[in-house]
Amino acid sequence: MSRVQLALRVPDLQASIAFYSKLFGTEPAKLRDGYANFAIADPPLKLVLVQGAPGTGTRMDHLGVEVATTEEVHAATTRLQDQGLATDIETDTTCCYARQDKVWVRGPGQEPWEIYVVKADTDSMAEQTDSTCCADPAAAEAGRPPAEAEDR
Repeated sequence: MSRVQLALRVPDLQASIAFYSKLFGTEPAKLRDGYANFAIADPPLKLVLVQGAPGTGTRMDHLGVEVATTEEVHAATTRLQDQGLATDIETDTTCCYARQDKVWVRGPGQEPWEIYVVKADTDSMAEQTDSTCCADPAAAEAGRPPAEAEDR
């Protein structure tokens, strides 16, 4: 099964957890310091909340599609590259408290999209500083790429 992911950077994580728990009728599937994610069955959605700066508005952090296997990530990578899109591939990376394989692309407005598979849970938010995952949203707004595209 695949599902769309929406990652939001929120100024008040606890208030956001309370709101989205009520909105979708479910509690977070994973809670960590400064982080929560909901695995919502109906509608199929992975909602990720990342602690942002207090006093700021909620903003989109990144978008994604969670898939079931690494093979699906590879197939998406090939399809995207065949369509002429620049891709940034991350293999066996730690992001959002999970070990993942993924491919990143950017939409025409520089919005980051990832297609990813979760291979295992981890105890850390991120290992790579050049990854789009958990990147400074101000950098994304300035149009700076998350990392060098591999364009394979």
